Amino acid sequence: MFINNNDVADPLIRTLDLLPESEVPGFIQEICATKKPVSLGFVNQHAYNLMEKDKPVFDAFAQLTYRLRDGGGIKIACKLNQCYPGANLNGTDLIPRLCKHYLAKHSDAEVFVLGTQEPWLSRGAKTLLKGKPCHQLDGFKDDKIYLDLVQQQGHSDKPRLIILAMGMPKQERVAHSLMAHLTGPVLIVCGGAIIDFSAGRVSRAPRLFRSLGLEWLYRLALEPKRLFGRYVLGIPLFFYFLLKNRF
Repeated sequence: MFINNNDVADPLIRTLDLLPESEVPGFIQEICATKKPVSLGFVNQHAYNLMEKDKPVFDAFAQLTYRLRDGGGIKIACKLNQCYPGANLNGTDLIPRLCKHYLAKHSDAEVFVLGTQEPWLSRGAKTLLKGKPCHQLDGFKDDKIYLDLVQQQGHSDKPRLIILAMGMPKQERVAHSLMAHLTGPVLIVCGGAIIDFSAGRVSRAPRLFRSLGLEWLYRLALEPKRLFGRYVLGIPLFFYFLLKNRF
């Protein structure tokens, strides 16, 4: 199912689970049918920089069950390493598909949406889950609080869908904690800004920007102060790390 990238020079690219477009529907079916805890996250240019700069962040991503390619920057990284990049599986598009399929398969699933803040948390969860009730908690608590909530409110004999929308690398740390303590059919998704997108707090780039791989430029124009470090400084740093790791 996955593309072989075991021999690439870049150690961060080796951690990716790259999927051909034709295998994506089967992958969704497989993880939604899990009988044990499964976690997945998305590696974009920003995640790559965080992983390169901080070993604990690298370890948090490495401990996810699946790490999917998100965005044109990682596509360039794959090509530089002579590795077929496969499908672009950004969370904003894939997570709604996952939620729809999971809840259609498990009508009795317990859902947890953990991240962002009100009123965006309730609005985004309602939109993403099509009104299905869920447990909610903002993204500014200590890591252990989220584990306590899931253990106290959830039932190990029921399927559980857990959306973590508290940003990198906190959500990956929380995912690791949940994986270490939960049993049974659990799907944990590191969703970044998915709830903010679903709530309308953050708007998606027009289709033209997305098709050209310039969604980052649109977001930078909307939030220049917050995203200056991630993109204006982060993109040159990303290419420096790419070349260093490749050669």
